[in-house]
Amino acid sequence: MQEIFKAVLLGVVQGLTEFLPVSSTAHLRIIPSFFGWKDIGASYTAVIQVGTMIAIILYFRNELLNMIKAMLLSLKTKNFKSKDTKLLIMIVIGTIPIVFFGFILKDLIRHQFRNMYIVAASLIFFSIVLYVADRYTKKTKDLNNITNKEGLIIGLFQALALIPGASRSGSTISGAFFMGMTRVDAAKFSFLLSIPAVFLSGVYELFSQRATLLNGESAILSLIIATVISGFVGYWSIWFLLSYIKKHSMTLFVVYRILFGILIIVLLSTGYIKN
Repeated sequence: MQEIFKAVLLGVVQGLTEFLPVSSTAHLRIIPSFFGWKDIGASYTAVIQVGTMIAIILYFRNELLNMIKAMLLSLKTKNFKSKDTKLLIMIVIGTIPIVFFGFILKDLIRHQFRNMYIVAASLIFFSIVLYVADRYTKKTKDLNNITNKEGLIIGLFQALALIPGASRSGSTISGAFFMGMTRVDAAKFSFLLSIPAVFLSGVYELFSQRATLLNGESAILSLIIATVISGFVGYWSIWFLLSYIKKHSMTLFVVYRILFGILIIVLLSTGYIKN
């Protein structure tokens, strides 16, 4: 029963925090400590993120279908100038950095990077980056006006999320702001850019760590429950963020991240939670 409760809780946390710029990895690293559970690990986190990836696919299904159709037509006509084809190419280009760095840093990601002092420091530092990007950039460009070079730069920002606490959505949105994108389009591109990264990471971790992740029926059931719930909650989270940023800045998330980072440091220093 405890394993089911744990899976449900982790699924809800993953779904709520994956798309908000507050770092789902940080929350999944810290929250188990409050219950005295051991660290669930980077592999478990990567796999249940597949649920939120499915939520993105369902939410943006029309846009994704348009991109696929456009690319097939472009391959047939040898004309790659349509906006949907360009967007798909940009997503592929933007995915390269996180795949590259994720592979060469995989051991650090699974171990050293999960140090909770690093998580806390990342929450605070990258909240400042998000604030600067949100406060001091001109947000005038839409998705149709972003170049492949700018897409690659945004992809480099996404790769920063390999550090727990940085936040994949927060880092990617920050990069998009620095490239001059509007808030809504920055969030949309962040969501779309996450699809191949999350899929590749989830498949890789599930395959490479299958002996641990799939060790017994309870472990498999836990993984399935957490993944499914993260997808349902994640779908709502996408809607919430896109609605929120139409009228609000990122200040609320910046303040939350800083306070959360400070709280982690205090709890570690007092011995309430262990690293």
